[in-house]
Amino acid sequence: MIAGPIHTSSGFSFAAKAKAYFELLKFRLSFLVSFSCAFGYVLASAEVNWFALAMLFIGGFLISGASAVINQILEKDLDKLMSRTMGRPLPTGRISVQEAIAFCVVCATAGVLILLAYTNVLTTTLSVVSMILYGFVYTPLKRVGPIAVFIGAFPGALPPLLGWTAATGVISHEALIIFGIQFIWQFPHFWAIAWVADDDYKKAGFKLLPSSGQKDLNTAIQIMIYTLCLIPLGLLPATFGITGINSAIIATVCGVIFFAMTFSLMKSGDRKSALKIMFGSFLYLPIVQIAYLLDKV
Repeated sequence: MIAGPIHTSSGFSFAAKAKAYFELLKFRLSFLVSFSCAFGYVLASAEVNWFALAMLFIGGFLISGASAVINQILEKDLDKLMSRTMGRPLPTGRISVQEAIAFCVVCATAGVLILLAYTNVLTTTLSVVSMILYGFVYTPLKRVGPIAVFIGAFPGALPPLLGWTAATGVISHEALIIFGIQFIWQFPHFWAIAWVADDDYKKAGFKLLPSSGQKDLNTAIQIMIYTLCLIPLGLLPATFGITGINSAIIATVCGVIFFAMTFSLMKSGDRKSALKIMFGSFLYLPIVQIAYLLDKV
């Protein structure tokens, strides 16, 4: 009997392990967090220090990745119950809890050191607070009630503020404006996802939908109200001189389109309408943020 090449098997094992660690970081989510950090930094900077921006991006990515790993460690048994998460590295055993903890510590430590070296103490502190809120407060609260969405909206909205403080060293009213836009955006975003994934979430005992926790008219109305709030909020950067009229127009158009999507959900209450809002939320934030940046440039 002829054995296959040892290096092929080892190579596959190493690649599989690397892929599992990559999955732990939730790349797309962590990349979007880093992008929001970069957005806040560029928006606040009179002149962009590209090396500092790159370090902020990397540090923010590592902190976000560490937060995602904490979330997956704490929910490893719950992830086994849901079809959307049962294939993750921890439920499948591709990564052990001990390996995940070590990876988390390395990512968090590296992220903190990078931010401390290339930004400032305020930005680094806020990033650690964000990681703690997401990993150790929001995560367990998901099984308690919709208060989890309110708590989760804080770390979810901090990235642009972190970028602003990295550039300026202070939390100004401009920083609070871009924080506020992303904070309010979190609610229709979270609730649309919770509506779409409701059956899966119930298997794990997650309670993220507002009020009675049902996919009903009351929930649809609350999604509509928060989406409506984004329209005037989107005008604040131009009102306070952070950006100009062009981005204000784009933000308003995006806000109106996003708002219009909620009427279908109120009328039908079906999963298809909730999916439209979910994908609409994915598009709204980066489009509006890019518009703000281009208007500033």
